[in-house]
Amino acid sequence: MDSLKAADPGMSIDIFAMDSPGAPQRYGSEVCMAIGEGASEDFEAAANRINASGTDAVWIQHEYGIFGGEDGNYICNLVDRVAAPVILTLHTVLRDPTPGQRSVLQHLIDRASAVIVMSHEARDLLASLYDARNVTVIPHGVPDRPFGREPAAKACLDLADRRVLMTFGLLGSGKGIEQVIEAMPAILARHPNTVYRIVGATHPALVAREGEAYRHALQALAQRLGVADHIQWDDRFLETDELLDQLEACDIFLTPYPNLQQSTSGTLSYAVALGKAVVSTPFSHARELLADGVGTLVEPGSANAIAQAVIDLLADATALETIKRRAYAKGRDAIWPRVAEMAQAVLRVAAPPAKPLQVAPGKKPALAGVFAMSDSTGIYQHSLGIVPDRRHGYCLDDNARALMLMNVARDLPAGERLRWSMTYASFIAHAWNEEERCFRNFMSFDRRWLEDRGSADSNGRTLWALGHTAECAPDADIREWAVETFMRSRRCVSSESPLRTLCFAMLGEAALLRAGVPHQQAGDLLDKGGPVLMAMLERTRRPEWVWFEPALAYDNPRICEALIEAGLAHQRADWVQAALEALDWLMRCQTSSRGHFRPVGSETFGKPATVLPFDQQPLEAWAAVDAARTAYFIGEDVKWIRSARTAFAWFEGANDRNVALGDAASGRCRDGVTPRGVNRNCGAESVLAYHLASRALSDLIATVEGRNLAGRTSTEPASYQRH
Repeated sequence: MDSLKAADPGMSIDIFAMDSPGAPQRYGSEVCMAIGEGASEDFEAAANRINASGTDAVWIQHEYGIFGGEDGNYICNLVDRVAAPVILTLHTVLRDPTPGQRSVLQHLIDRASAVIVMSHEARDLLASLYDARNVTVIPHGVPDRPFGREPAAKACLDLADRRVLMTFGLLGSGKGIEQVIEAMPAILARHPNTVYRIVGATHPALVAREGEAYRHALQALAQRLGVADHIQWDDRFLETDELLDQLEACDIFLTPYPNLQQSTSGTLSYAVALGKAVVSTPFSHARELLADGVGTLVEPGSANAIAQAVIDLLADATALETIKRRAYAKGRDAIWPRVAEMAQAVLRVAAPPAKPLQVAPGKKPALAGVFAMSDSTGIYQHSLGIVPDRRHGYCLDDNARALMLMNVARDLPAGERLRWSMTYASFIAHAWNEEERCFRNFMSFDRRWLEDRGSADSNGRTLWALGHTAECAPDADIREWAVETFMRSRRCVSSESPLRTLCFAMLGEAALLRAGVPHQQAGDLLDKGGPVLMAMLERTRRPEWVWFEPALAYDNPRICEALIEAGLAHQRADWVQAALEALDWLMRCQTSSRGHFRPVGSETFGKPATVLPFDQQPLEAWAAVDAARTAYFIGEDVKWIRSARTAFAWFEGANDRNVALGDAASGRCRDGVTPRGVNRNCGAESVLAYHLASRALSDLIATVEGRNLAGRTSTEPASYQRH
């Protein structure tokens, strides 16, 4: 933190500290919150606080055993909720993780915009065990102190005439200190003026389980071997400066760790940076850091090997000095200013600065992006990057949306517009299954229907598209076809259908009424749907949860639109007001602390009273633009114009990853915003949502500016006309 601030004095850093219930700490002002390792709710509260702060990035230092839950899975409660890019530093990469450890770490990696490890071996291990991208090696940061100050440091500790060995760190059975104590008799036989300093408090978790039994066992071992007078214990947790002073006083630093999977050791990094000769077991970090004669590696669990390595180094002053200088030179690559420089480079890529966008109606997206996804059958569902993916064929949902786009594509030459309208309308007509009295949804590339009954939502969206076509299509014959098809198929949706299915169909029925179809012919979904929506809202509404369901899902603004249409149809101002209040609450839920649009993520769906940020879908931004447009014309409150602009700006890059999804020149749109950035695919749903949102915003602004005040345009909904 200090090095980052030194490199960029304008940087602000908040610390969220992990705290142990058994040994709570007192923190300074730099710690804005302590998270209890066993309190899952603390992780959620921390995420909410981070989101509210508008932070640019969240940097997680991951080590096993410090996050609560099974295999430390409570940290997932945080990363699933934070919207800012996550940078993940892994202090240990296990070669043989348990299934639970692997699952938790993969989840964190999937969420991270950047992953940092401290050794090349750890990077290679990640590549072999996990789907890890954007991995950067940044060595453990070390202090920058002058070389060769042992005499002065020894004098301060009253060790002027002694050869000093040292091990530092939280005391625990995984440190291998027993082997060094067992090696001391042989070392003292050759170098009797040697002292072994064991510096560091016992690990708090170990103290909580068994007190100081481990330290006492080590002391008893030293007494039994007759070396107790040559071992010094400093049972404290040292602040950094005092630790460095003590490190400077040692000749040989020992890391006899038995766990060869340990990928990082901060104490080892510090010792090398201060120019200490190191004797170590060949754990992962040591193999890499001590290569090329920087230190000495010995087999694990061998007191004899440790003794021989120490004896040889102390016996050859020239060799000892050479190794120390090599170590010091190696440490220059990891001094804190250098580490801060490398960290800043990661931050710039993972969390680029936001660029506030002033979105105004501009050039409409090129329709070439839609037609590139279409053939004579209809529009393809999915793509691989920008290339249509024929393996997934076609679906009714997307062809219904494509027909709606053709209805409002007034800038397209009439002949071309009619051609594509006929293509998409033909798909809808063929989707009707007379025997089942409903529409099919999925069709393979070879034009085989893959089901007899499509989803309820696909049927509801189709009724919506048919009503929209009856009202907005420029060709009278297509409008007539749409009315006839709606009449024949309207019973595929009822007031007992799933909520969004009902709302889609209600929007279609409202459009049909505006097209001049008599109420008794258009149907009764607006009649029955209004009371259904109001009853749902009253049942689940709370002061903090102004919504129709206990959980948010997809296309949420369409529910508000449908209730507005029902309220207008029945002249129920209370229904309209309830819909506007719910929409206002939803839009606040979908606005970040920085003011940009943050659509309800797909991971939210079905989770009660929860709003998660990812994955963010273009469909939600289009729905928000449409609903805000409708809301404006109810009472001309300018806040809805701002809401529509903000929602559309999400396509342009005003989002949680500062990435543009829509490209007006090509007419393509990416499939969404993920924790790692943009989804590079350009499926039909995304492309169509981008185009329809663009045209809705353009028409709204044009109407507000008075360009269409002479009369209702062909894209205005019922509320516009009634207003």
